[in-house]
Amino acid sequence: MSRRVLVRWPLSRIVTFEDAFLRSVLPGLGSPPVGLNIDDVGVHFEARAPSRLEEILQTEDFDAELLARAARGRTFLRHYGLSKYNAVARGTGPATGYILVIDQVAGDASIAGGMADADSFAEMLAAARVENPGGRIVIRTHPAVQSGDKRGHFSTNDEDENTVLSSAPMNPWDLLEGAAKVYCVSSQMGFEAILAGHRPVVFGVPFYAGWGLSEDRQDVPRRTRKLTVDELFAGAMLVYPFWYDHARRHACEFEEAAQQLLAQVRHHWDGERAVFALGMRLWKRWNVAHFLRGAVFLKTDAEAVAKARTANGQVVVWASNESADLADMCDASGVPLQRMEDGFLRSSGLGAALTPAASLVLDDRGIYYDPTKPSQLEALISMSPDLPDFATKRAAALRAKILAAGVSKYNLKGSGTQDFPADSKVILVPGQVEDDASIKLGAGDVRTNLGLLQAARAAHPAAYIVYKPHPDVLAGLRDGAVDEHAALDFCDCIVEDADVVKLIDVCDEVWTMTSLLGFEALLRGKAVTCLGLPFYAGWGLTQDLGPICERRGVQVTLEQLVHATLIDYPRYLDPVSNLPCTPELIVDRLANGQTRKPLRLRILAKLQGVFAGYASIWR
Repeated sequence: MSRRVLVRWPLSRIVTFEDAFLRSVLPGLGSPPVGLNIDDVGVHFEARAPSRLEEILQTEDFDAELLARAARGRTFLRHYGLSKYNAVARGTGPATGYILVIDQVAGDASIAGGMADADSFAEMLAAARVENPGGRIVIRTHPAVQSGDKRGHFSTNDEDENTVLSSAPMNPWDLLEGAAKVYCVSSQMGFEAILAGHRPVVFGVPFYAGWGLSEDRQDVPRRTRKLTVDELFAGAMLVYPFWYDHARRHACEFEEAAQQLLAQVRHHWDGERAVFALGMRLWKRWNVAHFLRGAVFLKTDAEAVAKARTANGQVVVWASNESADLADMCDASGVPLQRMEDGFLRSSGLGAALTPAASLVLDDRGIYYDPTKPSQLEALISMSPDLPDFATKRAAALRAKILAAGVSKYNLKGSGTQDFPADSKVILVPGQVEDDASIKLGAGDVRTNLGLLQAARAAHPAAYIVYKPHPDVLAGLRDGAVDEHAALDFCDCIVEDADVVKLIDVCDEVWTMTSLLGFEALLRGKAVTCLGLPFYAGWGLTQDLGPICERRGVQVTLEQLVHATLIDYPRYLDPVSNLPCTPELIVDRLANGQTRKPLRLRILAKLQGVFAGYASIWR
């Protein structure tokens, strides 16, 4: 993908700057744009004269690669519900089949620039009624009108038995997908209507009119070319704008800017309700607060539920610290409950060593390591066979990036691995923390590290078995130690200090109960046998010898699993820019050893190693 270079125009020329059609989370200076339309010919919304965008759409030779990018790009926006501004997540719109009439802010420059005026809106509504006799008409007000800052062209006076004014917060894609027909003057929603498959009726002359993709009530004589939807998108979103990635702080292409904006938008959506947090250890709170903006940390379930109910907020609990009664309390009070845990590309260092996480997950159904009940991750994996093409391609690229960078969850760089026999099958058995929640909830009959070694040896008597104890267990911080002599009765080698990625690379197969190392082995193309039921088991990618989950009857590809697990499920926070970011950026940060660990946490981590049990007082 080529990197666009910003050109210098002659000083004698007037160059105009406008927000791109994909801008930011919210309007205003507090939410900087990810894109600008920089035009040295005119202004894209001024139809009385040419613009650089019009010239691009009239003359550009859109090659196959550009059109393929356009198809993926518009699907990306539709899939996630991204628009110019992005205050509201995708959800549900009105009952389908209505005629959508789009209002705009009175006096907006795009109206006069689009050769329209206030009368055009009255004409549009009249036409919608005449052309759709008896049809249900929804007039969509502009967000700035909804907030009371601006005035629109319609009011409750325009309502009748078939016409309603819609001002409730709603994602524009939900509105468009539920509409049978769309009417507009010069709103950007007309452009998005085309992307959503409509042929909008247009009463002005916006940039998207005159190309054969809309029903135009005005002539546009300069625009003689007939475009496809992908050609319109390519010109307006790939060729015309200047895009910027605020986390990486560099100019970029549309795809990178859109993915970065999505990360910021999801962060905003997560915090739409006030957050009352439970079960967060003291040392984690400053980091969690960056993920959950405005979070209030509380000690008791009753207090959190009461405050959330009063504030129309939500309760977020650290999953492993959830009490038995919290879910019922939230349900009885009508309070949403989300569970939080570390993500799968976490940090350069262990959580037990007080290293802050660069990724966290929020789950409103359960939590990924508990197979006894549904989770949001399980739902995402179940739906992953229906992912669009852009998603699986992104997942494949992310997996390749992870492999090239040698990144894992904790990125502990050991002393390297020894040579193993070339004539034997090498099986890696990762030890686990035996009192970990994933063992308590997801293990089968085998629930100890020694039992796992025994099972692996029984199944492979001639294999060369390598046992790697868990780092937290080696550090004396968690349970799960196996006596060395007992372990060597069932394995050939114990490796304590090794780079886990290199260790996986030199093994042929991994045997595990529920360890994340099994997922990391799948990423690297290794065979994985599960004696428990981790999140990645039961989808046709592993040999499953443990419990069976009937909910997981779907066969998925590795790319589909990666997309659900590493792209859609977690939230990421860039340790450099402190902005929500993409998994691709976190891979780069982890590969470069860039992480956030304040001095106070470094000191506490050292004290933790000196004073046994010290960490428990930081709960």
